[in-house]
Amino acid sequence: MKHNKVSRNIEITNDAAPGAAIYSKFILEIYDLFVLGLSNTFFWQCPTKLILEFYNQHISDQHLDIGVGSGYFLDNCKFLNPNSRITLVDLNPNSLEFTARRIKRYKPTSLIANIFQPLPLEPKSFDSIAINYLLHCLAGNNILSKEIVFENLNILLKDGGVLFGTTILGKGLSHNLFARQLMRVYNIKGVFGNTNDTYDDLEKILIKHFRAYEIHVVGCVAFFVDRK
Repeated sequence: MKHNKVSRNIEITNDAAPGAAIYSKFILEIYDLFVLGLSNTFFWQCPTKLILEFYNQHISDQHLDIGVGSGYFLDNCKFLNPNSRITLVDLNPNSLEFTARRIKRYKPTSLIANIFQPLPLEPKSFDSIAINYLLHCLAGNNILSKEIVFENLNILLKDGGVLFGTTILGKGLSHNLFARQLMRVYNIKGVFGNTNDTYDDLEKILIKHFRAYEIHVVGCVAFFVDRK
């Protein structure tokens, strides 16, 4: 079974490239164990099962997934329709290939693209858009500098659609010793860009771009839901 693949020439900027580059084929093979198992439980203090439940609550059968990682949540969440239309967007072709293969039963469409640029997708064509563990991987002085992500995605949502996601906040929360050390290393290496990302700044963006929103925090992780 083949999946559709779409590609385009894109501008690789310093804002997006470092966080995406780490996802080699080897890293993707251990991603579920290290990030979703070890890191979520002991560092970020946010069990992966809560993120999976979050997906189940908000995903639709007309879905766009940005920053797909290993595809764990798409593989394990409960779609309403076996013929769901799923579009995958990532800057890293390894992540796209890994995830598309993992969920090949849905015949996803894959697009290599930079989320800091407008995406070549039809406006108002998705009922749900997910940006799970994406924002903290994007470079920027703070989360306000990543506002363009929400502008670009809002265009793609149908009226009444939902954008949902999670992000690891770097400031304003109580991080344990392991989280502080790992986050510091990740920010130095450019894997993360979240040193100054705060709950308040995230809320400012959501208020500006959506008619309704919800935010709650588990451990170091902010869960947000935005309705157009």
